[in-house]
This record gives sequence, structure tokens and C-alpha cells, in this order.
Amino acid sequence: MKPGFDIERLDEVIHGRIRLGVMAYLAGAGAAEFGELKARLSATDGNLSVHLRKLEEAGYVGIEKTFSGRKPLTTVRITDPGRAAFAAYLEALKGLLPPE
Repeated sequence: MKPGFDIERLDEVIHGRIRLGVMAYLAGAGAAEFGELKARLSATDGNLSVHLRKLEEAGYVGIEKTFSGRKPLTTVRITDPGRAAFAAYLEALKGLLPPE
């Protein structure tokens, strides 16, 4: 076992497949529209909404609801605390792997 192996360091808010996908996508893009995330992650409206709410409650993403003409538009942005939490998650994940 690797010294320092600590599964408890993984952030459970990020660890779910959809939430991890959201954070990974936003880490590169900065922001994305709801429909873009839904398509990229192969998620349903309801499933994605639930996961975004959990990330928003943790302060990892900000959600802005506007209108484009008469069509609702939801934009999701990674926050500074979200970016830091994602970086810490990746470091914790690396800590679980054997040394190269």
C-alpha cells in the first residue's frame, strides 16, 4: 500500500460520475450552458439538475438563469472554491495511485 493512502481525502461532492464530469468540463471551459453539459455527459435534465444543485450548495459552481429571447438559458460556471476543490480532488486521487 502506498504511504499516505487515504481514501477519505476524496471529496464525495465531486466523486459522483456526473458531478466529476461537470467539474472536469468546467475546469477547462470555465462555463457552459445546461444543454451543452447535458449532451457532453449524456445526462437527463432531472439527473443533471440534481447534481448541479449539489455542486452549487457546496459552492463549487454558480448557476445563472437568464432568457435568450423567450427561451430560458441556464449557464453554469466553476467558482474559485470549486476550482480549488477540483485540484485538491485530483491530488487526492493521485495519492491513491502507486508511485511511477
